[in-house]
Amino acid sequence: MISVEQALTHLFALVSPLPLEVVSLGDAQGRVLARDVVASRTQPPFAASSMDGYALRRAEVEPDAMFKVVGESAAGHRFEGTVKAGQAVRIFTGAPVPEGADFVVIQEDVTRRGTLITLGHRIADKDNIRPAGGDFMQGETFPAPRRLRPADIALLASMNVSKVPVTRKPRVAILATGDELVQPGETPGPDQIIASNSHGLAAMFEAEGARVQLLPIARDTRASLMQAFALAKDADMIITIGGASVGDHDLVAPVAAKLGMEQAFYKVAMRPGKPLMAGRMGDAAMIGLPGNPVSAMVCGTVFVVPLLRKMLGLGEKCTPVRHASLGAPLAANGPRAHYMRAGFVDGRLIAEDRQDSSLLTVLARADALLVRPVDDPARKIGDLVDYLPI
Repeated sequence: MISVEQALTHLFALVSPLPLEVVSLGDAQGRVLARDVVASRTQPPFAASSMDGYALRRAEVEPDAMFKVVGESAAGHRFEGTVKAGQAVRIFTGAPVPEGADFVVIQEDVTRRGTLITLGHRIADKDNIRPAGGDFMQGETFPAPRRLRPADIALLASMNVSKVPVTRKPRVAILATGDELVQPGETPGPDQIIASNSHGLAAMFEAEGARVQLLPIARDTRASLMQAFALAKDADMIITIGGASVGDHDLVAPVAAKLGMEQAFYKVAMRPGKPLMAGRMGDAAMIGLPGNPVSAMVCGTVFVVPLLRKMLGLGEKCTPVRHASLGAPLAANGPRAHYMRAGFVDGRLIAEDRQDSSLLTVLARADALLVRPVDDPARKIGDLVDYLPI
C-alpha cells in the first residue's frame, strides 16, 4: 500500500497536457486558454465621458460661468468639431470627448436655457472622463493557462478576439463493471442495484472540462470486459469502477494486463478508496476505482480531478485543501488517511456520524471531505482541520 501523496505522484506521471484547438468565442466558456491572446485594439479606443453632461474646458470651470452649446456627442456619434473658449458640447455616457474639451460637467450641475448653460456651485474636481486605453492597450496580453469565466469571455470580446486557442477536452471513458448493475430507469432483478457511480463521476469530470463516454456495463466475464475496453480505444483516460480487487469475480486487473496495461500501483493507504489501481494502457491512462459509490466519488475528487487539470494545461497540482474550525470532537485517526463526509454548522465543520462508503445520502448532504492525515491525534472543538469542498 502506498500513501495518497505517492499515488498522486504515480498518477501525474501517467498523463501530459493535451494539444490545443481553436474554438469560437461563443464556445470558449469554461474551456482552458492554452496560449496567450493579444488585444487587437485599445479599450476604450478614445477618451470617453463617464457621465451624461456637458464637455468643455477645465480652465473655464467656475460657479455661474456661462457657455454656448454648439453640438452633441453621443455613443457611436462623435462631435466632429473643436470645443473653443466659451463653448460646450452636450455629451452622453460612453461618447467620445470632443477635441478641445478636457472636462465633463454632469447635467445635474448645469442649468440650461435654449443653447446656453450656466454652471452650478457644487462642481467636483473629477473630470468624468475615461482616458483612452484606461482598460487595456492594443498589444496587451491576456495570459494562459486560465479556465475562462464569463468575465474573461467579455474581456476577450472587447479585445476583438473571435477565435480562442484552448486545450482539447480530455476524452474520458467510464466503464462500470458487475453482474449486479443495471442502468437508471431499468428494472433491477432481485439481486441487482442501480449503477450510480458512473453517472456521478461523469458529472464531476464534465464539470472539470472533460468529454465523457459512458460505456455499457461490463458483466463479470473476460469476454464482456474485453469488448468494453475495445470501445474505449480513442480515450485519453479510462476509468473502471469495481472489479479491481482480488476476489474471484474481480477481473479488471487480469483482463487489463492481458490487453497490455502496465500497472503503476495497487492499493492506497486511505479510506474510503483503498483498492485503487492505476497504470497505462496504450495511449491512455487507466484508473481502476473501487465499486462502493462513496469510495469512487472520493477517489474521483482526490485523484482524477487533479489529473484532468494537468491534461488541460493547468499544472501538476493537488486539489488545494482549505481550513476550518472543528465543530465536534474527533477520535484519533489510524494508519490510513481518512476523507470524512462533513458539513458546516454555524461556520464550523462537523463530521457525519455515519461514514460507511456505501451511503450516498450522507455524501449528497455533505459540504466537504474532512481530511484526516495518517495517525492524526484526537481533535477537539475549535481545532483547525483541513477539508476539500465538494
